[in-house]
Amino acid sequence: MVRVAEYSPYRTEIGGVPVAEIAREFGTPTYVYDESKIRERIAELRAFDVIRFAQKACSNLAILRLMHREGVLVDAVSAGEVRRALAAGYSAEGDPPPIVYCADIFDREALGLVVEGGFHVNCGSMDMIDQYGAVAPGREITLRINPGFGHGHSRKTNTGGDHSKHGIWHDQLVEALVQAEDLGLSVTGLHMHIGSGSDFEHLAQVCAAMERAAKTAGRIIRSISAGGGLPIPYRSGEAYVDLAAYFKLWDATRRKLEETFGHKVRLEIEPGRYLVAESGYLIAEIRAVKKQADNLFYLVDAGFNCLARPILYGAFHPMSICPLDGRVNRPLDEVIVGGPLCESGDIFTQSEGGFVEKRLLPAATVGEYLVIECAGAYGFAMASNYNSHLLPAEVLVRDGKAQLIRRRQTFEELIAAETALESKSAALG
Repeated sequence: MVRVAEYSPYRTEIGGVPVAEIAREFGTPTYVYDESKIRERIAELRAFDVIRFAQKACSNLAILRLMHREGVLVDAVSAGEVRRALAAGYSAEGDPPPIVYCADIFDREALGLVVEGGFHVNCGSMDMIDQYGAVAPGREITLRINPGFGHGHSRKTNTGGDHSKHGIWHDQLVEALVQAEDLGLSVTGLHMHIGSGSDFEHLAQVCAAMERAAKTAGRIIRSISAGGGLPIPYRSGEAYVDLAAYFKLWDATRRKLEETFGHKVRLEIEPGRYLVAESGYLIAEIRAVKKQADNLFYLVDAGFNCLARPILYGAFHPMSICPLDGRVNRPLDEVIVGGPLCESGDIFTQSEGGFVEKRLLPAATVGEYLVIECAGAYGFAMASNYNSHLLPAEVLVRDGKAQLIRRRQTFEELIAAETALESKSAALG
């Protein structure tokens, strides 16, 4: 039976804790994560040998520590993410590697860190192989391969094909293998990720491309990674991905390679959004309800400085109203939802290309709360201080209790790294 999503226009609690209570205690805008949802999604992927969290989706230390407790390993795309993983309790050593540095380049800080710390590297470019081999011969690496095609819900989330900067081009695989060998590096694994929202037709193509690449690399390959991109439903009526069918395709590829190589091949998956998106909610307070000709606007105290996905990708997020009087039978209005920023594009109800759309939401008043749902992935992680707004707080709901996991940024913290130079005339005077 196909499982489909259902989203209500009302949201009165998160993980058993009233929305209004969270807002009163922690203020708005605030991100809230329901830990039980994350645990559910982890459990659904246990068939894979390794679940490796793409922490760029949501890298708060409390979330990373939860992943660590659940036996989920991590992917890091920067020196900062490596350090976050260490702070959350992960180590460099282990088989499989607890932390994998996966990128298309080394900046100087990252190269020094992975060499000194002994972290496993997944190389996404020929120059990475050169630079790593020059300073760390004798180590094992994996290669991220661009199979020559991609897929995604937006061109900006498509990570395969000749318009993507990601991965080593498939026609260069043999060259990359020779280059690694000449530098004393052992290529023991391959990784492919073509973008978010991949369907099964594209997935079958990825599996076939992985099989070809692994056979080209030969028996030295001990692991393959399916990458990430597992979709979630953002609209009511949309189906959840068939995880059994997803695993079956990848497992069949792994088994073919094991038969060819005569040894076990580890099968990894690298989800980010899938593990955390549905757990996350952005609570904002409605600060103005205004009519502009035939358009009704709800203007809230969160903008694209808090959640950038709509302005970046035209991403759709389910939204709901927390009615302070408890009534959940209000009339529905066609509403445009916007934020406080001095930008016309600060609209949460827009499609890709910046086209403003309307959303059916319950009638609401100033002081009530609007909840943007499925906001746990690429929400706070992409937040900024645009217009000198402070970064929001983050809260984790565990066992029916809301706990602060990041306090709201203060103005003093906002300007702490800045230096106001005196004018030349003032200094002379």
